[in-house]
Amino acid sequence: EIKAGNFRDANGQMKYFLKGKVSVGAVGSGTHSQAMRLIQASGLQKEAHFLYLPNHEAVNALKKGEIDGAFLVDGYQSENVQALLSDPQIHLAGFERAEAYTHLLPYLHILRVPIGGFSLPRNNPDADIQLISTTTNLLIDDRMHPALQFLFLEAAHQINGKANFFARRGEFPFFGDSHFPESSVAVHYEKNGSPWLMTFFPFWLAELINRLVFVFLPFCAIAYPALISLPGYRDKRMRRKINSLYGILKGYEQEMIEGFSSGSGDEYLKKLDLLEYEALQLKVPKSMAGDYYTLRTSIDYVRNCLNRDTRPYQLQDASVDI
Repeated sequence: EIKAGNFRDANGQMKYFLKGKVSVGAVGSGTHSQAMRLIQASGLQKEAHFLYLPNHEAVNALKKGEIDGAFLVDGYQSENVQALLSDPQIHLAGFERAEAYTHLLPYLHILRVPIGGFSLPRNNPDADIQLISTTTNLLIDDRMHPALQFLFLEAAHQINGKANFFARRGEFPFFGDSHFPESSVAVHYEKNGSPWLMTFFPFWLAELINRLVFVFLPFCAIAYPALISLPGYRDKRMRRKINSLYGILKGYEQEMIEGFSSGSGDEYLKKLDLLEYEALQLKVPKSMAGDYYTLRTSIDYVRNCLNRDTRPYQLQDASVDI
């Protein structure tokens, strides 16, 4: 949480102070960046005579009367801000048009300080005032490992999640509107907080278990029904093969009934031997052993019929005695 304010009036009297010596922070600092944006939004950049002092030098110069005003971007608990708030010669003026600034610069937020909020004995401030707060974004590379992102969020929660003058406990980190896409880990953290297992295990182990659960639960939901149905699928596939061999055997038998000749017996015996060889190649589960051996018995039956002297598949002339 970073607070922005200038020590003296930020609106009506700003023109007066910009004619004097005013520090806007060292070039490249957050103070300088925010101060210049506020001044530009006010249309006063051409009127100012700036000094580019670091915050701590600006505070010392302001306390000694060497400069007339200073812009500071710093936390409320910071040494610089507290040094100025405790000095009765320094006056903090609010932004009367703070709402207008927040509309022009959406990353700004209004902070309201009640009368006497900083010091009741001194009645500081002596009237309700409005300050301006800037938002600070925690940005990461989108390739960062999710576990490290959780650690960053945990650190941000521990550092910024405590109650202070301008924030309630747990208010920060705040997942508000941003111009940047939100990490899926941040969205998860916002909704669910830290992994529940972190209560019982070290972070690395809790994160590992958490991710394994999320990976294996969907897998098991799909794989378990497949594993259950796998034996049935194998049985159906094997039954189709056995039925296919039965069909071939039935075809041979039908051919022999319809057009058997004495010279075709050896040919059909070879076909039956080949059919039995195919049956022997089947890897049949125990549950289908009965069907398997019934098939082989049927092949032997047809072979035995061909090997009989009477040749049951051969039509013979019948003699009838009267």
